[in-house]
Amino acid sequence: MIQDIQPHHYNNQYRPVPPDPDCYAMYYEPHTAMLRKTPEGIEFPRFRDLERLNEEIYDESIYLFTIDEERYYLVQDINRAPLSPFTMENTEIFREAEPRYLSFAGITGYQLHNWYESHKYCGRCGHIMKRDGKERMLYCEACHNMEFPKICPAVIIGVTDGNRILMSKYAGRAYKKYALLAGFTEIGETVEETVAREVMEEVGLKVKNIRYYKSQPWSFSDTLLMGFYCDLDGDGAITLDREELALAEWFDREDIPDHMSTESLTNEMIMKFKNGEV
Repeated sequence: MIQDIQPHHYNNQYRPVPPDPDCYAMYYEPHTAMLRKTPEGIEFPRFRDLERLNEEIYDESIYLFTIDEERYYLVQDINRAPLSPFTMENTEIFREAEPRYLSFAGITGYQLHNWYESHKYCGRCGHIMKRDGKERMLYCEACHNMEFPKICPAVIIGVTDGNRILMSKYAGRAYKKYALLAGFTEIGETVEETVAREVMEEVGLKVKNIRYYKSQPWSFSDTLLMGFYCDLDGDGAITLDREELALAEWFDREDIPDHMSTESLTNEMIMKFKNGEV
């Protein structure tokens, strides 16, 4: 999965030390990231590559995280005129681009970029938020409101019935490949209750024997995904929620399409079932 970057080591401890010219400078715009495509994959600019575009780039940067001994920072308000050899690319590139640890860095940085962008002003009183010097937190000097990055819990659901598993395709989304059922946990419910509710809402089926598989941070949608397998309870006739899904159908193990993608919990769970490991 995308966060499995071994032997590289990701450290998200907040350490707001000043950047130097060799540190990575992560620049984003809506749904795009600045990078360079190479025969080996992707590369991000370093401060030395962008300092000519904004003399204050060092002072205005925000510490993000470290991978191995390399520090990554968020940079803003640069003059993008002479970018070459860097280009702005859609963040979907991070689903498959190599090396994987840089794709993980790219989409994780984008998640933090979105959080900072959406919390410039206090949601309680409207004053400008300030960055804390010790932890990743924004605070309001006027009303003392504090904001920390929020992660939305969501479930990925492998509904099984003997030798078959329920697979679906989303309605109205750019992602057109087969996936498993999924949904966000609502206030007041457990994640197991989310599993049962989402299956009933999306395909009209009851399930039992709900069991946890694995989790995954998914920065594409600011979520923490929790994977569950469960068994069909009763009749398997599908009643499709067409606002959420374009289709849903049962697949026998041997008929499951080969999913070569390795970035998502969904694909891993599908292939685990296909290979008889579940």
